Amino acid sequence: MKRQKIITKQVAEYVAIFEADEEVGGYTVTIPELPGCISEGDTFEEALANIREAAELWLSVMRERTKRDWFKKQSRVIIAPVQVAF
Repeated sequence: MKRQKIITKQVAEYVAIFEADEEVGGYTVTIPELPGCISEGDTFEEALANIREAAELWLSVMRERTKRDWFKKQSRVIIAPVQVAF
């Protein structure tokens, strides 16, 4: 009987901030807890996919360079718009 290799991955959640680019369209997205982790996309969905890939690469490179475990679970944060009348 052939043995199967089990691959396990950690999953972490970070806050990503999407900023619409009014001049050219699309979104720029950053993850503040991962300094310098930035990406963009022509649509929200593309920007989301791109920042996921950027974060995976960022974590991989930083773990290798610093020998520090950057990959940790983050606390949940909710960012919501608030309307204020004045």
